[in-house]
Amino acid sequence: AVVGAGLGGSAVAYFLQQHFGPQVQLDVYEPAGVGGRLATVTVNKQQYESRGASIHALSLHMQDFVKILGLKHRREVAGKSAIFSGEHFVLEETDWYLLNLFRLWWHYGISFLRLQMWVEEVMEKFMRIYKYQAHGYAFSSLEELLRSLGGDAFINMTQRSVAESLLEVGVTQRFVDDVIAAVLRSSYGQSVLVPAFAGAMSLAGAQGSTWAVEGGNKLVCSGLLKLTKANVIPARVTGVSLHSSEGRSLYQVHYEGSEGQGSAFYDMVVVTTPLHPSRSNFTFENFEPPIADFPGAFQPSVTSVVHGYLNSSYFGFPDPKLFPFASILTTDTPDLFFNAMDNICPVNISAAFRRKQPQEAAVWRVLSQQPLDKQQLKTLFRSYYSVQVTEWQAYPRYDATKSLPPIVLHENLFYLSGVEWVASSMEMIAVAAKNVALLAYNRWHQDLEKIDQKDLMHKVKTEL
Repeated sequence: AVVGAGLGGSAVAYFLQQHFGPQVQLDVYEPAGVGGRLATVTVNKQQYESRGASIHALSLHMQDFVKILGLKHRREVAGKSAIFSGEHFVLEETDWYLLNLFRLWWHYGISFLRLQMWVEEVMEKFMRIYKYQAHGYAFSSLEELLRSLGGDAFINMTQRSVAESLLEVGVTQRFVDDVIAAVLRSSYGQSVLVPAFAGAMSLAGAQGSTWAVEGGNKLVCSGLLKLTKANVIPARVTGVSLHSSEGRSLYQVHYEGSEGQGSAFYDMVVVTTPLHPSRSNFTFENFEPPIADFPGAFQPSVTSVVHGYLNSSYFGFPDPKLFPFASILTTDTPDLFFNAMDNICPVNISAAFRRKQPQEAAVWRVLSQQPLDKQQLKTLFRSYYSVQVTEWQAYPRYDATKSLPPIVLHENLFYLSGVEWVASSMEMIAVAAKNVALLAYNRWHQDLEKIDQKDLMHKVKTEL
């Protein structure tokens, strides 16, 4: 049984079938729609991503899914970004790459180079995971996974802030306050106190090239479930109880759907929805010792998709025709009521599509911590036709706990969503899904040589 049909659930179903073979029977429980947080909203008969919008160029599992499913990369529509302090723009992107570099250097000295080197070093080590997974290696805890990639340094990066780590490598406080804060507010809705590892992943996405799926990123989820011929059950799982039969553990999954309550027995269960008390009232019965509570809280996030005319004079451009930016990030200023906003394109982009001129009505996605009130909407827009608001518990509140959740809850009962406490992105979830599938497979076949191995870089080299 797989609990949840978001990216984690659909990817783990796909990988489980890859390893166990086509005879594995997969039931996927999902009370809402397939895709989870990868959702779209419709404005004027066009669909737009409401969240989970961009995928980093180095996301190898996501790249693979798109290839396997015959999906396409969405056409890029260029647009410039700027960082707003509530009073003025502290940094503006231009059409000229060299001018952008010069501005960064002029404002911040070599801080941006130091940042780049730091992020590249983290990413280079993180990319080892693909080699390990290709050789069938798995990890029974997030700590073991991180240690195999970057030693204790990676574990420490989950326990100290990104600000602290960057100041240590010589990035200036001003660069942290202006640029790093703006990126983290737009990706996690949180401050520079998020852990260094989560911060590095977010910053890699901000400086690398990103892409999205033509037709919407959620097509990856529905595509993978279709490909695996998984049986999707429209019901909410309320708990799991443990039974044993002929010395083997059996898991009874309890659920409620439109037809009432029910339950079914499984050899193996993967939970891909958050198990934190604030997010679910999931129960575990008959487990000895009992499965402990999951510490930590989630960061509320509000996405408002607004179809309207931008109030460019709020940003210091009285003539809307002259407003040059498609995306606005913000610094951590008490008066600012939004984290970021961008002029978004539909999920289907035709060859003839062009971005709306700044004086025209366009579709903007505004990210904030609280729902925007009428006055705040009026501040950002001269007038608007429609506002669609999605409130969700988006990301872990990274300052809420220092411990990482377990992956193995019991013999063949696994928890996938805990990876978000390391860093939250589509690729992190895909990497965790592959790890859980390999772990489940290696444990089932008692192939302990493939679990939590030390010095894997050396092992993989000798295997080659």
